Amino acid sequence: MSLQRPSGRQPDEMRAVTLEKGVARNAEGSCLVCFGATKVLVTASVETSLPGWRRGQGVGWVTAEYGMLPRSTGTRTRREAAAGKQSGRTQEIQRLIGRSLRAVVDMAALGENQITLDCDVLEADGGTRTAAITGAYVALAEAVRWMAERELVKGTVLRDTVAAVSCGVYRGTPVLDLDYLEDVEAQTDANFVLTGSGRFVEIQGTAEQAPFTRAELESLMSLAEKGIGELTQVQRAALSS
Repeated sequence: MSLQRPSGRQPDEMRAVTLEKGVARNAEGSCLVCFGATKVLVTASVETSLPGWRRGQGVGWVTAEYGMLPRSTGTRTRREAAAGKQSGRTQEIQRLIGRSLRAVVDMAALGENQITLDCDVLEADGGTRTAAITGAYVALAEAVRWMAERELVKGTVLRDTVAAVSCGVYRGTPVLDLDYLEDVEAQTDANFVLTGSGRFVEIQGTAEQAPFTRAELESLMSLAEKGIGELTQVQRAALSS
């Protein structure tokens, strides 16, 4: 019997993905990204000041912050600001987002400027970090375009696109783009970050139940490459609209 996913999708089928740019009027770049029921608002802010350790080197910086709104989940989650500290999960995710974006940025071309990507999860149904990375690239590209129009950059800043997707082994079958119901039951859970040209930026993989095989890993990589190819097309369409 073939695998029945909770959403009714085929193993290699993404959720419906939309990327809407320009949704935050005050930000230099913005994107509302939806991976199925997962929704993340990303804003890009341009600053002409840099962290002290980065100043005077003739290069810029790209960083990210990530957070989940209290009712992005089934029950209210307390704001981390109220607790006085970020969780380890939040710190790990925002570092991943920053690394992913910096992988495609020419810091010298950016000049001594900083772009901060704020990724706020409005609704969480699995894959919030991968949705954030995918939408953050669109917001980043919009911010870079804004800077270029004002001659704040020194050439081509973005060397490639970048997107991310989750894959996993669900009920014995490798599947693409896990939603929450699949994620909590997955035997293996992995996140892949790739450039539009197909180069790997980061792979995060974990055996949640039993160790996975090399063949399963290769199946997950193939699914990720397919998904990233589709996401790259959606990104380009959003930016050209």
